[in-house]
Amino acid sequence: MKRFNLPDPGEGLVEAEIITWHVKPGDEVKVNDVLVEIETSKSLVELPSPWAGRVTELLVPEGETVEVGTPIIEIDDGSGEAAPSKGDADESGQQAGDDESADAGEKRVPVLVGYGASAGRTRRRARKRPADPEAAEVTREASRAMDTSEPVGFHSDTAQVLDSHRRPSHPRGRLPSPGQASSSTTSMPTAPQHVRAKPPVRKLAKDLGVDLASITPSGAGGIVTRDDVHAAAQGSSGAQGTAEAPAAAPRRAASLGGEEVRVPIKGVRKHTAAAMVASAFTAPHVTEWVEVDVTAGMELLARLRERREFRDIKLSPTVLVARAVCLAAQATPEVNASWDEDAQEIVLHPHVNLGIAAATPRGLVVPNIKGAETLGLKELAEELAELVTTARAGRTQPADMSGGTMTITNIGVFDVDGGTPILNPGEAMIVATGRIMRRPWVVGSGADERIEARDVMTLSCSFDHRLVDGEQGSRFLARVAALLCDPALAMI
Repeated sequence: MKRFNLPDPGEGLVEAEIITWHVKPGDEVKVNDVLVEIETSKSLVELPSPWAGRVTELLVPEGETVEVGTPIIEIDDGSGEAAPSKGDADESGQQAGDDESADAGEKRVPVLVGYGASAGRTRRRARKRPADPEAAEVTREASRAMDTSEPVGFHSDTAQVLDSHRRPSHPRGRLPSPGQASSSTTSMPTAPQHVRAKPPVRKLAKDLGVDLASITPSGAGGIVTRDDVHAAAQGSSGAQGTAEAPAAAPRRAASLGGEEVRVPIKGVRKHTAAAMVASAFTAPHVTEWVEVDVTAGMELLARLRERREFRDIKLSPTVLVARAVCLAAQATPEVNASWDEDAQEIVLHPHVNLGIAAATPRGLVVPNIKGAETLGLKELAEELAELVTTARAGRTQPADMSGGTMTITNIGVFDVDGGTPILNPGEAMIVATGRIMRRPWVVGSGADERIEARDVMTLSCSFDHRLVDGEQGSRFLARVAALLCDPALAMI
């Protein structure tokens, strides 16, 4: 009998919430079968089983937040050894860390990172190497998973300049599928591993008592959608209409004068709130903005979409902004910096790890593209699409959200013109892009001066005034605006 403790997610995280159990007492599991889906303040992670055997007990219910090292499941592996209590596990773990040679006859079971940690203890202890090679591989895999505007007549040759300094795109690291999960939880049916559904959809299915395995998916790539779940709950494959009510009822009731609704502050939202408060009261923010005629940039994107190499790639204005930000940062390196309080130094980063703020059902996450300045438009577009898709599916790993040096947030998708964005902690610059609207605009000069309908966008940026002074911040913003207004400037 063995107990599996909540692993250490790294990144300074000390707790996680049990989202969905993929097994129930009595289920037979194999090594690498998914046991549970947990949520840290940064990502959703599936934990595989390090042992083969029979599930005897789920020690933590869904929805409960537990600290690292807390036993969460008990598995009978046929060894006949009794599972230690939490206190016993803490004591044995401490003894093993103090002196491995003290008891040569005592064999420690294969564990994941953080196994055996006491409540409140976040410091990792020395561990013995597991004797089982298969379990050791599971340990390593799980540990890695947790660490986790253009004038008329402008030629498309400019794209080659904007695409300069390309490097081959490397796929992001992903945790391989640990295998098919066993049946459902003890309280409500859940999806087996082979059913494709986003975490919010899985939770909705659990709340409505719908077995995802019984649903014929209608989403792209065989993904089960919210409408599919609602239709299954109503017993009709095409039911919609009031089917939206169950998921949206709590928030709507609160806004329409119904009962008071309290939403627990946890997970990503809790982490984001703490980070934003720390940033607002640590870094002296300065915000500047400028209205930009991006007609030429939009025309460039339209021409690129017709080119064969871009036909299967989503080209959005954010891609062009990202490229312009990287080029402007090279001319103004002070904006790609951080403040080292302990060393009393300003750190100028050699690469732009460009964060892209993505709104998800779990809250705002900001994964970043490593070395974005080395990518051309095509590679940036591919990385951006993958980054946003992964974030909205709740699969962004902590490693993809660490190490950012600058950030772009697109508030224009919500039909907002502009704002005063708050810096991500540790960064010196964040750029906000507003919506693009057709507006009357003065073009030309002198005798050729006239008013035309143009694509106009409000571009704003906030910067840490300890690192970036007014001149540097203004030069950076003006450079980004100029590149969006006339991409041909990238050739200069």
